Amino acid sequence: MSLDDKFKALAAYTACDISDALLKLKVPGAGFLADICEEVALHTPSKPLQTPIISPAHTVLFVPKSSPTPSLLPPSSHFADLTPPSTITLISQPPNQRNAVLGGLVAARIQKLGSLAIIVDGRIRDITELKNLGVDVWAKGTSTVGAGGESKCVAVGVEIEVEGVKVVPGDIIFADPVNGVVSIPQDKLDAVLELLPKITGADDKVRIDVLQNNSGLQEAFKKHRSSL
Repeated sequence: MSLDDKFKALAAYTACDISDALLKLKVPGAGFLADICEEVALHTPSKPLQTPIISPAHTVLFVPKSSPTPSLLPPSSHFADLTPPSTITLISQPPNQRNAVLGGLVAARIQKLGSLAIIVDGRIRDITELKNLGVDVWAKGTSTVGAGGESKCVAVGVEIEVEGVKVVPGDIIFADPVNGVVSIPQDKLDAVLELLPKITGADDKVRIDVLQNNSGLQEAFKKHRSSL
């Protein structure tokens, strides 16, 4: 099965289903990128409201402006110019900062280079401009302050961590506009795809037993989920 075929298979499920599979596989945090919500969405007839965006992660690391961490970026380059096509850009911002790390101009460049969506573990700004771009953006919040207020970008394509969930470039981001964002480790993708129909099938049987057969929930769980 090609990677595109695997993504099409994943698209039949929700982020909750993905996390259920990752929990079974003992992935820390079940892959959930906590507290990140869709702030700006592009919805068209070809991309209805509940369609997830699925693609490999391109990671971007910000640190506090005062940090001695050396920059790994090429000299005189901007991180947005290093965006690979057909990826989902995942930006890590230090916690408890008031500034944004993504605004309209940066998002426009990221989109121009072919990023399918932008996920920000932090704050964004220029919301109207982002909406006019037609790029899907998830974030933890907004700000009026630019990145230079408290942050600096030091690297792209490196391991980052979002609320205890480690993400490396190439891990699969499943951005579900209804339920949230999940990261699937590259080496777990096939196992997730194998588990998903079993997990959702078991839940369908539980639902029938509880709603139609008047079964107790714990009894139904034991009957249909215990073998997974």
